Amino acid sequence: LGNLFLSEGKPGKVLKICCKNRTGSKNFVSCMRETLVDHYGEQAVGMGGVFKILSGKVKIHVMPDFSPCPITSDAEVNQWLKFYEVPTPFTVLSTFISRDPGLDLRVEHSHGWGEAEVSSGGHYHYDTTPQQVQYLGYYNLADFIYRLDKPVDTHTFGRD
Repeated sequence: LGNLFLSEGKPGKVLKICCKNRTGSKNFVSCMRETLVDHYGEQAVGMGGVFKILSGKVKIHVMPDFSPCPITSDAEVNQWLKFYEVPTPFTVLSTFISRDPGLDLRVEHSHGWGEAEVSSGGHYHYDTTPQQVQYLGYYNLADFIYRLDKPVDTHTFGRD
C-alpha cells in the first residue's frame, strides 16, 4: 500500500498552511480534505505535500509483522497495529484526495518521522495535544491520479 505524490521539483506556487491550537475533533489532513469536499462536491481533487508538526505530541502507528490470520474488522486492525504517542518536531509526507473517484483509494495517507532525541516514525493519525499543537505545511495540486493493482475484492475497514 502506498499513496505517492510525484513532482518535477521545479519552483512554483504552493499552498502554505500555518495553524495552531486544534479546536475540533478532525486531524490536520482531514480538515483540508473535507474543505475540498465542501467546495468541490463530487469533483475529485487531490493534493500532496509535506507538513511539520512544530509543537505538541502526535499519535502514530507502525505495522508489526504481517498478521498470521486474516483481519476482518477495524477492531482487529487496531489490535494488530502498534500505536505510539511521539514528541515533536515531526515531519510528514502526505497525500489526500477529496473523494474516491471509484478507484478504491485511501482518501488520506500520511507518514512521517520524528526529529526529537528519541527516533520515531510511522503513519500519522492526529495530534494529541490540541492546545499546544502547531502545524506548518506546503501542498500542491495533483494533475492526475493512477491506480495500480486495484483489488478485485475490497473492504471498508482499516481506512483510518
